[in-house]
Amino acid sequence: MAGRFRGLFKVFRGKKGPAAAPAQQPEELEQFQPQQDDAALDRTQEQDRAHGHFRRRTAQMFRKFIRIRRGKTSTTATEGTAEPDSGLTELQAEPGVSTDSPECSEDSDSPMNDHTAKTLMDVAGTEDMAITNTDTRETQGIANPDTTPTPTGIHAPELDFFEESAVSPQQQVPAMVRNIHQRLGFHVTVDARLPINLLRLAEEHPADVVLTLLRCAPSCDRAATMMWRLIGLSGSTLEKVLPTLLCVMEDWPLHSMSTSDGDDTPVLALAATLALWVIVQVPRCHEAMNLYSSRIFVALLSHVVITTQQTPEEVDHFWRACREEHGLPTNPNRFAVQAMKALLCQLRCDNEVVAVERKRGWDTLLCADTQHYAVGLLAREMRQVLMPLCSRITLHLLRLLSREEPRWDLPFLAFLVEVLECLDLRECGDSVLEMMSRYLLSECRQRCRLALRGLVVLSKDPAMARRMGSLSQRLVELLDDADGEVVRMSLSVFMNVLENKDILVSSTTAPKLAEALLPLFANDNSHVQLLSIHLFSKVMELVVEEGKKPLKTIVNQSLYPLLIYGDDENWRVAKASRETLICAAKFLKRTDLEQLLKKNQRLKFAECLLAADRSRAAELLHQALPFVGSPQESLREAAARFMATARVLLRGQKEELQVLSEALQALRRDDSPSQTNIVVQEIFNKRAAELRSSAGSEPESL
Repeated sequence: MAGRFRGLFKVFRGKKGPAAAPAQQPEELEQFQPQQDDAALDRTQEQDRAHGHFRRRTAQMFRKFIRIRRGKTSTTATEGTAEPDSGLTELQAEPGVSTDSPECSEDSDSPMNDHTAKTLMDVAGTEDMAITNTDTRETQGIANPDTTPTPTGIHAPELDFFEESAVSPQQQVPAMVRNIHQRLGFHVTVDARLPINLLRLAEEHPADVVLTLLRCAPSCDRAATMMWRLIGLSGSTLEKVLPTLLCVMEDWPLHSMSTSDGDDTPVLALAATLALWVIVQVPRCHEAMNLYSSRIFVALLSHVVITTQQTPEEVDHFWRACREEHGLPTNPNRFAVQAMKALLCQLRCDNEVVAVERKRGWDTLLCADTQHYAVGLLAREMRQVLMPLCSRITLHLLRLLSREEPRWDLPFLAFLVEVLECLDLRECGDSVLEMMSRYLLSECRQRCRLALRGLVVLSKDPAMARRMGSLSQRLVELLDDADGEVVRMSLSVFMNVLENKDILVSSTTAPKLAEALLPLFANDNSHVQLLSIHLFSKVMELVVEEGKKPLKTIVNQSLYPLLIYGDDENWRVAKASRETLICAAKFLKRTDLEQLLKKNQRLKFAECLLAADRSRAAELLHQALPFVGSPQESLREAAARFMATARVLLRGQKEELQVLSEALQALRRDDSPSQTNIVVQEIFNKRAAELRSSAGSEPESL
């Protein structure tokens, strides 16, 4: 370009003779030059109004640029007037020079990437902002306004675009957002002022920007994608935009909120999830994402759960359009899982994402029947590295679960239970206890089980344990449940509560609880068995004074089972049974029995006990019969010894023959009878024969 100028000047200097300009010509040019400057200024002002009020400094630089070029052209003209316009024409016709700066343009056919977004931000934030490059070495001069080429850039409205309108500027924000979206969608060069205007609008009016953009581009077209990514590049802007975006996501399936122009068209929550998915992929957005990560996680989890179990027709139609636009998964729940993975990776939880994948947790999450298992697995993986985040997530889940009619609550409850140990119960203990108490009454087995798991954790806290008195009746009912895990957790809650020395067992609860515990002594699960024996001891120890009398009958019924379980092969069960038997003797104020037990004279204990109440010999013998069929030989032998002692006291009772017959049937079912068992059978056979003979009937074969 510079060489072209020097060539032209050389041609003008070579002209001499008659064609030379008269001496007074420079003065005429000096008089004419201000008029050219005024005309250029007028043209510049018209362009400013047409393009939406250029910045003052940009306009000043543009005027200065015009003066420089016009001055050079005029000076050249003073040297020769034979071809006054030839140099200007050649300059305007020079190929390969564009009036648009490459830094301020964007190929409309290519998606906006991180580098492009950063470039737009840099240009938008530059103080000397203009469509044309202000470097005089790269920009051509313009002398004739009639031949000035039209810029291909699109000029977005400044914030004062509607300053003369009768409507307030805030009410015009939605129109400005739609205007920016429309301009970005054109297949022309993008004005560098669009990003700065969008970010300024989003910071000052985030709700209007979010809702308007979701309404005009719900499936997130190319222009909307550029706008969301640009918002994601600015941390301060994103922090202001995310709350509104999250409000839309949380209001499933439609969010209805008016913008400043009165538009209250419902917005699909899934459209906001799609926008968030675009933002999450922006590398520089992680700081703002961390700030709202707990709400984002809960919103995404809600979408996974809800879209797996129920997808309304309007959401299904919308998702078809999104799928075609972006090549997304067939089902929206898979897309929500992808967004959740992206969020966790943004939070540097790549290992946890892989761990869940390895255990097929993500696939399990997409099945309605197994979602709660998958959410529990995810919570266990997250709590290892994201304990503070899990605590914040739980607080959001509590708000969802506290609704009068919670929907899709089972997975949320599963997450809450898994991270319960991470929570500060001083902050949310009351809410959690209320939640678990409500779900404990649920007829759904899974919800009841999860509530019990939560109560096991809560009952370890003394403050929480003192508030669980109202749950005792329901917990007693669950001790009769067929599910061994439900029984085990119910026992654990009772045990944890009674470990607190400030808590006593009421007169109404004590007999019901003790009666429910007796059958559990024989439970196949040794843990349940051990817990029930320990808890029985706790009830005797902590029952209030007025509850001791009604409890004595049940304690008497426990003596013989406890005596037999003192020979259990599991030494923990045997030890617990013997200790509880001593507590029972003490509770009944039977010092004689207590001393025999402490001396380990258990056979004499049985004889002494039977001698004290001969009328109950048949009843006590019936209690021993089930143990004859025990898989443990030690228990079968203990039962046989007890029966041999009891048969002496049966003499003369009308039930004697019937009891002996039942005992013999039980003893003969023993596949590998001990010597004691064989002796007892012989004694019972002989006595049964005597009774039948005296009654005048033939002995029956048993």
